[in-house]
Amino acid sequence: MGSGEWCLQKRDSFKSETLVGNETVPEIGCLSIIVLGASGDLAKKKTFPALFHLYCQGFLPPIEVHIFGYARTKISDDELRNRIRGYLVSERSASPSKDVSKFLQLIKYVSGSYDAAEGFQMLDKEISKHETSKNSLEGSSRRLFYLALPPSVYPSVCRMIRRYCMKKSNLGGWTRIVVEKPFGRDLGSAEELSSQIGELFDEPQIYRIDHYLGKELVQNLLVLRFANRFFLPLWNRDNIDNVQIVFREDFGTEGRGGYFDEYGIIRDIIQNHLLQVLCLVAMEKPVSLKPERIRDEKVKVLQSVLPIKDEEVVLGQYEGYRDDPTVPDHSNTPTFATVILRIHNERWEGVPFILKAGKALNSRKAEIRVQFKDVPGDIFKCKKQGRNEFVIRLQPSEAMYMKLMVKQPGLEMSTVQSELDLSYRQRYQGVTIPEAYERLILDTIRGDQQHFVRRDELKAAWEIFTPLLHRIDNGEMKPIPYQAGSRGPAEADELLEKAGYVQTHGYIWIPPTL
Repeated sequence: MGSGEWCLQKRDSFKSETLVGNETVPEIGCLSIIVLGASGDLAKKKTFPALFHLYCQGFLPPIEVHIFGYARTKISDDELRNRIRGYLVSERSASPSKDVSKFLQLIKYVSGSYDAAEGFQMLDKEISKHETSKNSLEGSSRRLFYLALPPSVYPSVCRMIRRYCMKKSNLGGWTRIVVEKPFGRDLGSAEELSSQIGELFDEPQIYRIDHYLGKELVQNLLVLRFANRFFLPLWNRDNIDNVQIVFREDFGTEGRGGYFDEYGIIRDIIQNHLLQVLCLVAMEKPVSLKPERIRDEKVKVLQSVLPIKDEEVVLGQYEGYRDDPTVPDHSNTPTFATVILRIHNERWEGVPFILKAGKALNSRKAEIRVQFKDVPGDIFKCKKQGRNEFVIRLQPSEAMYMKLMVKQPGLEMSTVQSELDLSYRQRYQGVTIPEAYERLILDTIRGDQQHFVRRDELKAAWEIFTPLLHRIDNGEMKPIPYQAGSRGPAEADELLEKAGYVQTHGYIWIPPTL
């Protein structure tokens, strides 16, 4: 079956209802998706490709959906379409040109300022034309505003949307706002931003997107933990020695040094992406799969985190970072950080959660590494070969595997470390893993906020990291220089050893090839 036929078959099978948690949410009526910042990199590289893939899979039926781009750049509809076209087809999307063309015809562009009425009045007029042309039923008009914009303009844009683009006719329906990170720079700025947006929209209308929560293996965490009996008795301080959540990139800040220097690795990666993963690893079982019940448990984890100790932090900055002309000569911004968090509750007391992220390192990967305690009474004398570990590889080469001891094949009774392996590329051949943005945009359309950050959750996260960030900003803590292409500062490995992590030597997991 050709990809065009497959897309057509998926569209024909589109359902008018979707199960969210245990509730059925109707998905009928006119849907307008408005991408603000449509001419920017985020929109071109992430937002529009995600919408295209949803369209190809039948989740954005052309009989209901229209897409509007809005930005300051003065260009025509066709100019925006031509800018987007090259980003729509990728290795995982071999859709024929006719599908690309049909999708692009759903896009209309409106130019205007982010803080003036005229542009938003014109935008509302164009959206209303679309809704009227579709003969939308009363109460069925839906408007999704995706803010692919810097957070500095969120308040003014939200005011304009509230004043000029909230549907006042008898069509009714809903309005939802998607905002991208960073949600502030610290607790004070995050609370100010939340208050400004909260004055205009109710919490159920606000979707704070963290694309890490849309990743396939992150979404699998709740199933792994709460649908498998053998994990339930093991997932606690009695059996787990430490947990590592790691993000590594093998490139530096090429092209975005000025932006990165304003935030640093903790604000850019650890305070949001890795902390969200920690919540899913550490949370208690929710009473149901309803989004609010899951988010309640995540907040409880964050509120149980103890203040970060300076001696349990290692900061680094790769040599050559300041050579970027957009980076200040005396920048104190870390490009690497290892931070130990400790959760003060019955399940995790005494277990270090090690969050580690860095740029310009010797490999690229993101993973969760749960290391278990040593086996008591080691009769095989295999302790030096390494501990049992459960590893969840988030990217690349999605996989989960358990490192364990086995008998070395042969006549001798000797042990060797091996793995039980579930590698997605091998196990799920022919299955396309959706991009995180696809899943989260679809969740927004469906009204499912499970994988989005709630206001109290955001506040609790900033309360953990703000004191540390202020000490760094004030120059009280200095990053250690490290060579690009290395593991990072040697002091980070020493901190892991002090925390109890036992590194395995001589064993490397190799993703299976097809």
